[in-house]
Amino acid sequence: MNSSNTYPKKNIVIILSRFPFPLEKGDKLRAFFQIKELSQDYDITLITTTDVKVKHSDIQKLRPFCKTIHLFKLSKISILFNVTLQFFTNKPFQIGYFYSSKINFNIQKIINDLKPEHIYCQLIRVSEYVKNYHLCPKTIDYMDALSKGIERRIEKSPIYLKWFFRSESKRLANYECKIFDYFENHIIISEQDREYILHPKRKNIICVPNGVDSTFFQTYKSIKDFELIFVGNLSYKPNIEAVHYISTKILPYFEEKKISCHFLISGASPHSSITKLAFQKKNITLTGWVDDIKTSYKRGKIFIAPMMIGTGMQNKLLEAMALGIPCITTTLANNAINAVHLKSIIVADTENEFIDAIESLLNDKKLYDTISIEGKKHIEINFKWDITTNIIKNIIQNA
Repeated sequence: MNSSNTYPKKNIVIILSRFPFPLEKGDKLRAFFQIKELSQDYDITLITTTDVKVKHSDIQKLRPFCKTIHLFKLSKISILFNVTLQFFTNKPFQIGYFYSSKINFNIQKIINDLKPEHIYCQLIRVSEYVKNYHLCPKTIDYMDALSKGIERRIEKSPIYLKWFFRSESKRLANYECKIFDYFENHIIISEQDREYILHPKRKNIICVPNGVDSTFFQTYKSIKDFELIFVGNLSYKPNIEAVHYISTKILPYFEEKKISCHFLISGASPHSSITKLAFQKKNITLTGWVDDIKTSYKRGKIFIAPMMIGTGMQNKLLEAMALGIPCITTTLANNAINAVHLKSIIVADTENEFIDAIESLLNDKKLYDTISIEGKKHIEINFKWDITTNIIKNIIQNA
């Protein structure tokens, strides 16, 4: 879909729970590149809440793509009050976390004054702000099945938190179903996640996968000084679990066999347990946040992602494959990207399978090159931002 110079662009409102920069979280990455692509055809009014201070330089990153930006700070008092309030309702606690009556008043004023032709909400967290506005079509991006992601955390959570995750998982499942009827259009990141939305019309939810920035498809010369690499938001529970799995289940095998296997970890906000691991083990290097994450990816021979919990689509896998780095991941993570085992990716679900996959890639150049080349092709064909965002453009056009 291409905008015409003859007609003015349509006004659309995009509502987010977090400001989409820097790109250290999956929802931010998805929002940023969707906004960038949508701005070619629409005038975008961006409305976003935030629970942290947003740098002026980060706001400037969005200026070229947004006609107007409205940033609303969630105060700690407001968060505490509204989360506590959910004990007396059946709504999810994270709905309370991101909701403020004061912010709601301001958002209603903005929308009523603007009279947009479409409203796009990312995540059910912000759906309360516009669910009762019916003067234009609305699209809700579930992104992933939040209820299932929380449910998967119950088993490995400490006893004192199990009750909370059980309650939140049930609340989210009910809310994901209930909020469906307030929106005309519904999208989600993968077919796997769509099946976890309990609404009887869930088959009507359109799958819109993530994409990869075009710079990842360029050819880079690099020194591969680490056998294994993992990249991600290092305060996110599924990523913390993955790093611990690699460090405590995989690396000891290579240490015992005296096989060189150095592990690089990069990403924002490293959890204290990850910092401790890097301090204790000589074969683990932790960089933390880096401005250009490609510099970390390119140092690894193999990208390993033992994702045992969580939902959605792993951007880290898309980016690593786009760079031509052979990837090993679980069935759970691969279901969202549908790469072919032993052709464009290696799927492993047990310690022995991960170890065998690593040894195969390190010792079999033909297999290594096949996974590298075919993995890159798979991403280039299926996961470019312009291709995936065109699905949203069509939804808006036809709404």
